[in-house]
Amino acid sequence: MILELVKTAVLLLSLCLLQGINTRLLGHHPHAARISAGVIYGGICVIGMMTPINFSPGVIVDGRSAVLAMAGFFGGPLVGSVAMLIAAAYRTLLGGTGALTGVSIICSSMLLGLAYRAAASKGWVSRGPSQFLIFGVIVHLVALLLFAGLPAEQRSAFFEALALPYLLVLAPATALLGMLLQDLDNRIQTERALAGSEARLRAIAHAMPDLVLVLDEDGRYVEVISQNERLLVADINGLIGKRMHDVLPAQDADRFLELIRRTLDEDSPKSIEYNLQTLAGPRTFEGRCQVLETRPEDRPAVLFLARDISERVAAEQERRIAAIAFESQQGMIITDADTVMLRVNNAFTDITGYREAEVIGKKTRMLGSGRHSLAFYQAMWDELLGTGTWQGEVWNRRKNGETYPQALSINAVRDERGQVTHYVAALTDISLRKSTEEEIRTLAFFDHLTQLPNRRLLMDRLGQALALSARSSRYGALMFIDLDDFRNINDLLGHHNGDVLLQQAAKRLCGVAGESNTVARFGGDEFVVLVDELDGDEDAARQVAENIGMRALAALKAPYTLEGHTQQSSASVGIALFRDHERSVEELMKQADLSMNEAKHRGKNRLCFYDPVMQETVTARLRLEEEIRLGTEAGEFLVLYQPQYDQRGTMLGVEALVRWQHPKRGFVSPDQFIHVAERAGLMPALGLHVLNIACDQLAKWARRPSTQTLSIAVNISAQQLYSDAFVEQVLDALTRSGAPADRLTLELTESLLLDDMEEAIERMSRLRARGIRFSIDDFGTGYSSLSYLQRLPLDQLKIDRSFVKNLPDSTSGLAIVKAVIALAHALDLKVIAEGVELEAQRGVLNDNGCHHFQGFLFARPMQIEAVEALLQVRDAEAAGSNTAAIIGA
Repeated sequence: MILELVKTAVLLLSLCLLQGINTRLLGHHPHAARISAGVIYGGICVIGMMTPINFSPGVIVDGRSAVLAMAGFFGGPLVGSVAMLIAAAYRTLLGGTGALTGVSIICSSMLLGLAYRAAASKGWVSRGPSQFLIFGVIVHLVALLLFAGLPAEQRSAFFEALALPYLLVLAPATALLGMLLQDLDNRIQTERALAGSEARLRAIAHAMPDLVLVLDEDGRYVEVISQNERLLVADINGLIGKRMHDVLPAQDADRFLELIRRTLDEDSPKSIEYNLQTLAGPRTFEGRCQVLETRPEDRPAVLFLARDISERVAAEQERRIAAIAFESQQGMIITDADTVMLRVNNAFTDITGYREAEVIGKKTRMLGSGRHSLAFYQAMWDELLGTGTWQGEVWNRRKNGETYPQALSINAVRDERGQVTHYVAALTDISLRKSTEEEIRTLAFFDHLTQLPNRRLLMDRLGQALALSARSSRYGALMFIDLDDFRNINDLLGHHNGDVLLQQAAKRLCGVAGESNTVARFGGDEFVVLVDELDGDEDAARQVAENIGMRALAALKAPYTLEGHTQQSSASVGIALFRDHERSVEELMKQADLSMNEAKHRGKNRLCFYDPVMQETVTARLRLEEEIRLGTEAGEFLVLYQPQYDQRGTMLGVEALVRWQHPKRGFVSPDQFIHVAERAGLMPALGLHVLNIACDQLAKWARRPSTQTLSIAVNISAQQLYSDAFVEQVLDALTRSGAPADRLTLELTESLLLDDMEEAIERMSRLRARGIRFSIDDFGTGYSSLSYLQRLPLDQLKIDRSFVKNLPDSTSGLAIVKAVIALAHALDLKVIAEGVELEAQRGVLNDNGCHHFQGFLFARPMQIEAVEALLQVRDAEAAGSNTAAIIGA
């Protein structure tokens, strides 16, 4: 009997195996799994009833009560009901006197299992061994009570033979079955939890942007998880089982292997940032390595998490670049869509004077200068909103109230919908550039000394005035003004005083001309006044122009205050009227210049209107200049000589005088061509021609004893003296000809020396050191100065013919002559008078100490042959005197 009950218990234990298989096979289909479990429970009951303990006919004893109790407890209503129905059906099918009792036990066992399940869910009972044992005792006590329903004979026999074994075997079997099923249930729940956890972890890992790598201590890929395989160096299947050195560059693999070993040795997480060439290209990663608690294949391993930070690194780099750019030397402003300032940089503060805290939250209009119209800002915003950008120049205001120009660039920032969210403005203070541009413009168009328009700006305005006059048929006037004798004033009083005089003259002319007309400095001491919009009638326009010109003369003649003293000056004014556009700007300037020169020629401090005859005169002068140039080349210029004598009538030498033997005009007086040659710059060539001829003649005389003492005076022009080659030309002429230097006298005029006194002294001194002598011609006609006479290396003064011609009757002329003679003697200089035509003139000069003479009284200018004839007569007379003296002796 006991053995049969044990067999029944073993059958119950097989239930655990079947239930475990059922759960694993149908675990993903809960409803089917429960029905299948009910069938298993019911099937075990059927098997138990097929091999029961046959107590008596119609009464069987088996372990169905334990199975059904567990079916109700672990399976719940569905499992328990299926098992109960199967077991009850089979027991009913068997029949017998104990059928009703058997079905009752089946139902009560399952219902007790459900009750115990409900109590456990509410925490009234636990699922421990003792509780399962108590539950088994209760189930089988109830079953024993139900066995009491058997017929008396069978009931008595059962209780005597099986009641105690029944309870002692099946109650513990129920507890054991419960514990086994509970353990199975726990293991299944654990497996399910682990599987779910693993699935969740894998899902999380696959959903994460990170790479998850399991690497052993040798750098071998054990597991690789990544939602984006393009971030790997190879596909996953190509990585698993391979070492890092198999797929990575050696340098990178060594670095990672060192990281793995340090992590394992120190048992602490390590971080790394690295660049790697992936399937997606070069990327930057941030990695974290930590020890893996479980050991794959019983080898130390690490879990390596890597995150792609390429975009973040690029963004950080862009932010750094943007930060550096934002803190550039340009002022930067960031505003919202309503131009409320959100951020400014240090350069903005440097430019505007506003600190960041003073402008944040305020609109940019606070920076406005008020110098721009609403139309300007409207056009700016139209372009900014239309194109997203605007560039230009604006005037804004600093914190101190100063307005200044700035170069401004504004860009709109839009969101993904195209809506403007911010504006970024870059501004540069261009005050210095503007002032430089203004300075350049001033230098280009204005005279730096007087601040008047210069020649360039004048010519532009004159062109506009000509066009306006042609359209309006109204006359305009161009006045060319030249200060008389300014060069002498400048040299005598110094350049500083000369500049002051020019500035005062400019102010006076501006006062005369008025603001509507142009006053310009043409150059040097020349000014131009442009008067436009005069009358349409020529006479009326002429009268207005003349009135302005006369006022200009009066203003310029007024005394000038120069360093505490006054200086008198005057001007010459030439006026050219215009009312058409047929004449060019250059032609009109020439006409005004011609008029000014005519006014100066008429005696200075005068006004002269342009007349076409003036142009004819200029044309004639230009023709004469060309003839002089050609005549010099053709040898038409001759050298005549006028002898110079002492008081005894002895010839001392000659003055070389140039004469022009024109092929058509005959002999042309020097008065007709010298000044033309000087203006045309022809005097250096003409003067050198005379110098060479004179030196040749000196050389000839030097070879004859009777003429060795004769000297030749040669006139030197300003153009010659200040020519860079002058000294060399004189020395070359002497060297080439072999003429004695001490027999050559160079005559200079006072006005010539005043052009550049220091340069003149330097060149004269170099020639004086070679023995060449110097004479001042026309002395007394210029601004004679004792200071320069003391400094000049002179040998002689020549009294001008203008002082001699009125002698002896002119007391003033005689006084000047006496003064010149006295001055020459005081300076130990020789003195000679030119233009002596009367014996009375010679007598007065001789009586007052002048013993050298030149003039028609003695001889006219003559060719060298005539001079030689005079010398022959002199020599013959000298020879006769010597013979008579010998005979008389």
